[in-house]
Amino acid sequence: MKFMKLGSRPDTLQENGKNTRYMASELLTDIVVHVGEVKFHLHKFPLLSKSSLLQNLITSASEETNDEVFINDIPGGVAVFEICAKFCYGITVTLSAHNVIAVRCAAEYLGMHETVEKGNLAHKIDIFLSSSIFRGWKDSIIALQTTKSRLPWAEDLKLVGHSIDAIAAKASVEPWKVSWSYSYNWKKVAEEIGIVPVVNDVRKCKVVPKDWWAQDLCELGPTLYKQVIVSIRGKGNVQDELIGEALEAYFHRKLPACTQSHLLFEDLTENCSIIDTILSLLPTGRSEVSCSFLLKLLKATILLDYDELTKRYLIKKIGQQLEEATVSDLLIKANEGEATMYDVDTVQIIVLEFLAQDENPEIEWIEGEGGHGKSAGILTEASKLMVAKLTDAYLAEIANDHNLSALKFIGLAEVVSSLVRPSHDGLYRAIDTYIKEHPGISKSERKKLCKLLNCKKLSAEACRHAVQNDRLPLRVIVQVLFFEQVRAAAFSGTSTPDLPSNIKDLNSSSKSRSNTNADDDWDATATVEELKALTNEVAALRLERGRGERISSNSGGYGKVVTEKSPLGKVKGLVMSNRIFSRLSSTRNGHSESSSDSSETTTCANIDGIKSAPSSNRTSFS
Repeated sequence: MKFMKLGSRPDTLQENGKNTRYMASELLTDIVVHVGEVKFHLHKFPLLSKSSLLQNLITSASEETNDEVFINDIPGGVAVFEICAKFCYGITVTLSAHNVIAVRCAAEYLGMHETVEKGNLAHKIDIFLSSSIFRGWKDSIIALQTTKSRLPWAEDLKLVGHSIDAIAAKASVEPWKVSWSYSYNWKKVAEEIGIVPVVNDVRKCKVVPKDWWAQDLCELGPTLYKQVIVSIRGKGNVQDELIGEALEAYFHRKLPACTQSHLLFEDLTENCSIIDTILSLLPTGRSEVSCSFLLKLLKATILLDYDELTKRYLIKKIGQQLEEATVSDLLIKANEGEATMYDVDTVQIIVLEFLAQDENPEIEWIEGEGGHGKSAGILTEASKLMVAKLTDAYLAEIANDHNLSALKFIGLAEVVSSLVRPSHDGLYRAIDTYIKEHPGISKSERKKLCKLLNCKKLSAEACRHAVQNDRLPLRVIVQVLFFEQVRAAAFSGTSTPDLPSNIKDLNSSSKSRSNTNADDDWDATATVEELKALTNEVAALRLERGRGERISSNSGGYGKVVTEKSPLGKVKGLVMSNRIFSRLSSTRNGHSESSSDSSETTTCANIDGIKSAPSSNRTSFS
C-alpha cells in the first residue's frame, strides 16, 4: 500500500475533553471552528492562507464581531477536517488509500486549490492519486470502496470513475503481464496447474490464472461491483466465461449460506441487491456460467419470492445446459407450507425447457476442425443421455419423500421417457425406492410406475434383484425372467427368440371383461410361493441348458444331439418360458402341476437347494 506524508512539523493539536480541540502555541487562538459537535480553537492566518471557504466564513464573522464559524456538512466530518487543519499548519499528516478520497473531497469543500496558494492540498492529492493510488491494484479497490460514503462529492470529482477505470484496465491486462500482488485461491491454482502455492506472492508463481482479479473484486458492494464489471466487459479483453466465474465467486463470497434464514433475515435489502446485480450481469450466451451456479441463483430467487419473469429467465438458461447439473443442484426446497420436501414442479419445467430445444432450436453454426461444423441449437444424443440419467438419479433421491404423490413422480419420469438410454437400472432403482417408501400406493399407480420400465434394458444385477423383489407386480417379474433368458441365449450364441404371445399379453392395454380378474392377478405383487416357483423354474432352465451344451461338447460333433443352438433347442427354450407361466398360473389359481409335467417337477426338486443371489449383490437396488 502506498503512503504520502505532507508537512514536517510535530503534532501540536491537543484534546481538551471529548468535544474540544486546540492548537498548542505561544500565540493565543483567535477563531473557533465548529465541526458538528466538536470545537476547534485555531488561528486565523494558517486557515486563511489555504482555504477559500474559511476566508469567506471568517471575513463574515469578523464583520459581525464574532470569532466563531460553523461547518456542519464537510465530507468526512471531524476526522477529515482535523487532517485539513493540520495541513494548514504544516503538521505532518499521512495519506493512504483508506483516507485519501475523503480528504480530497474535504479539500474541495474547503476550497483548498492552487488559486488560493500554490502547492495546496487538492493539487498534492491529485498527483498522489494519479501517480500512486490508481496505479496500484489493491489501492484502487480500497479507494473505490471509500467513495461510497463520500457521494456525491466523489462522483462530481470523477474519483469513482477514475478508480473504476484503473481497476478495469488492470483486470483486462494479459495474465503474463501481471506483476502486482493480488488475492487468489492458491489451492485451486495448485490443483489446476500443478504448482506449489505461495500466498500473496505472484512473482513466485509460474502461471497467473486468467481470473486472478475475481477474488479481490468481491470486496466491493453491489453497486460498485456492477460498475466495475460493466467497465471490464466494455474494454473487450475479458471473455464472458471469466465474467461468469467472477459472478459465481461474488455470489459465494456475499451469500455463503444461501438458506432461507440467511436470505430473509440477514439484511434482506442488501441480499436482494446482490442477486439483482448478478442477474443484470449474467452473460447472455450458453455455458458461460455454470449450471450449478444458475441453479443456486434460482433457489435464491425462489426463497426471496422474485417475480415469475425472473425465475423463468433462469429456468430457460438452466434448461439450455441441464446436462451439466448434478442431483444435489436440482434439489430445490419446496416453499414453506407445502407437504413435499422438494419443488418437483420446477425441476419438471427445467427438463421440459431442455427438451424444447429440439422443437425450436436456435441454430448456431460452429466451425470445427477441417471446416466441419455442427448446429449448437439441436440436442446431441450424449446430452440427452446425460439428462435422462440425471433425471433417474433425481427421481431416486426424491422417492424417499413420503409426501410425494405418485402423480408427480410419474409425471416427471414420463417427461424423459422419450429419451433413449441403454440402461434402465437408474429408473428401476428410483421406482423400487418409491414403492418401498410408499407401501400404500394403489395397484393402478404401481402398474403405471412399472410401465415406465423397459425390462430388456436392466442389467444382470438389476434382474437378480427384480426377480426377488416382492414389491413388484408379478407381470414385471415374469418379463424380467424371460429377458434374462433371452440375454443368456444371446450370450451362448443362439439367436434371440421373439417374445411369446403370453408375455406380450401382459403389457396389452386392451382386455375383455372376462379377463379382468386375471389381469388384476398379474398386476398384484408376487407372493413368496410364486417367487420361489419362478426361481426354481429359471434354475431348471439354466441346468438343462448347461446339460445340453455339455452333451454337445462330449459328442465331438457326431450324432443328433439337441442343443440351445439348434432349431429344436430354440423351441425348447420357448416351451420352457411357457412352462413358467403354467406353473405360475396353477400356483396363483391353487391347482397342482399336471402329471405330464412330472419329469419337470422332479427336475425342479433337484435344484431346490440352489440359493438366490446373496443380498450383498443387491445393496445398490434395495
